[in-house]
Amino acid sequence: MTTATMRAIASYRGLPVDDPECLQDVEVPVPELRPRDVLVRVHAVSVNPADVKSRAGLAPSSAPRILGFDAAGVVEAVGPAVTTLSVGQEVWYAGDITRPGSNAELQAVDERIVGRKPSSLGFAEAAALPLTTITAWETLFERFGLTSGHTGTLLALGAAGGVGSILVQLAKELTGVRVLASASRPESRDWARAMGADDVVDHHDLVATTTAAAPDGVDYLFSPHSGGQIESFARIMRPFGQIVAIDEPENMDLLPLKSKSIAWHWELMFTRSLFETPDMIEQKNLLESVADLVDGKRIRTTLTTTIDDFSADGMREAHRVVESGRTTGKVVVSRRS
Repeated sequence: MTTATMRAIASYRGLPVDDPECLQDVEVPVPELRPRDVLVRVHAVSVNPADVKSRAGLAPSSAPRILGFDAAGVVEAVGPAVTTLSVGQEVWYAGDITRPGSNAELQAVDERIVGRKPSSLGFAEAAALPLTTITAWETLFERFGLTSGHTGTLLALGAAGGVGSILVQLAKELTGVRVLASASRPESRDWARAMGADDVVDHHDLVATTTAAAPDGVDYLFSPHSGGQIESFARIMRPFGQIVAIDEPENMDLLPLKSKSIAWHWELMFTRSLFETPDMIEQKNLLESVADLVDGKRIRTTLTTTIDDFSADGMREAHRVVESGRTTGKVVVSRRS
């Protein structure tokens, strides 16, 4: 029997983004479905710093590795135990680091981490959001435990980036906190304000500008870049404040936080799927809650750049843009309609 195949974009080893072999067009078998999987025809994907890091750090392999996390597409088939989705539905999701990624025609994904796509967004606009939205939502409402009744001051570092862009929006829409955003370039500062930030500080002069904006200190701090910053964090945080970090700095010393009893949380949006936790379906739930917010015009897409070339060439260009470190919002690779 002939095995059905599909086109995908894959890597065989970590290479610089300018090497044409870092991402290649390949033909691979269509994935087989587990009982709770849906098979999604992928229309658009976004490229995150996590994608760039994964590509650059791949160990050599004789088998192609399909990267990609964020995706928006249409359900083409469902596994025998699927109860929450059906063929033909438009969906969005951020995937699972233990399985082949979204840079392919078709992807098998567990229904518990797949949500209904906002009907008001196209596929490219939707693909910009899932990974960063899940990260921001879990940061605000699970790590920090914020509610609509909470006040205080939240500082979002790197607020013009993917996570910061949606975190600022969610915090302003669903909590009572004052939101400070860090940015340095004029376009980044303008973007952060457009996302809803109450004030903007300069992460190149974090202590002075944050102290000026929040003389009594910061209650909550989100950090995508924590290396070398702990003493600064200790100075700008209030006693009993909380920090959520998503990066992995080496040899980090948290002792400067102790005298103020500052809590440190890690956030990894893949934890639920990685360990198949009993509450794994919460990722579907939050994606569908945010879809309602988007359709209600309360949250906007963070898409800023679309590359209409779903091929290795287009993906390399997207990786090149993200790797520059100078992007605002999100970069998406979309299939030509």
